[in-house]
Amino acid sequence: MNPLFKFVLRLMSSPKIDIQEDYQTMRRMQRLFSKNPKPTYRFLDEKIYDTVSGQEIPARIFYPKKKRHSEPVLYVHGGGWVIGDIESYTRTCINLADSLGRIVYSVDYRLAPENPYPAGLNDCLRVAEVLMTKLDDQKEPEWIFMGDSAGANLVAVLSLLLKEKGRRLPIKQVLIYPVTYWDHTEASPYPSIRSNGYDYGLTIKKIQEYMELYAPDESIRKSYTISPLMAEDLSNQPATLILTAEYDPLRDEGEAYGQALRRAGNGVKIHRISNSVHGFITYPKFTDPVEEAVDVMKGFLSEP
Repeated sequence: MNPLFKFVLRLMSSPKIDIQEDYQTMRRMQRLFSKNPKPTYRFLDEKIYDTVSGQEIPARIFYPKKKRHSEPVLYVHGGGWVIGDIESYTRTCINLADSLGRIVYSVDYRLAPENPYPAGLNDCLRVAEVLMTKLDDQKEPEWIFMGDSAGANLVAVLSLLLKEKGRRLPIKQVLIYPVTYWDHTEASPYPSIRSNGYDYGLTIKKIQEYMELYAPDESIRKSYTISPLMAEDLSNQPATLILTAEYDPLRDEGEAYGQALRRAGNGVKIHRISNSVHGFITYPKFTDPVEEAVDVMKGFLSEP
């Protein structure tokens, strides 16, 4: 790993950063450093109304420069369920739309701590149900679900809930360094929590703080709707690609989820991006981790 980059990561790993106190500042910083899309880029802002909560859920639709595939992507952004939004992920979604040749729908779900679990999950579920509903004489819609970090957690849970409700599932799901387990302390059964949990930007302290804001009650965190590794039945899930980062504390639990899905009879591909850290999908598209991840996605999505 580049020594300068590693030094920056160590600065970002400072224990002085307290997510529970600083999350609003982090949101402002994200927005400040988020680049606006090119004026010529084609996207559309929409809102989906949830009759249960009475909420209007914003969604941004990104159109690729050249559409090559008919199945669109529902993208759920990361940020520990606490930070991140459509604006801060616009550049990422533009890159994915263009690179994959697919329309990408990005959902702006409600964030904790103002709206703790299950508010954000319910928003994503409502959007998924609306988008996957057959309209009039149209054929059954086929979708790909994709997310990173906490967003990948929400995607994994969405697929489990849709199966439970007897609803149509996505044809494939892509989980990028997902959160899949409830314990991110030294007591975690996953070694990467200890080996990568202090010096690589995302620390186990931060993960625990995000989790506490999202679901203050620890017993609730053990539910499969927060920790999909706790699910008793993982059968009949969509074909799954799991991308992990070598120096990510979440690496091992993400790969463990892929192995659990495989044991349950699902088609699963697990790919670890070497010499990378948590958050790489938001890097510029010409960086090595993003290029490798996109190449793996293309191969996975082209498989029958």
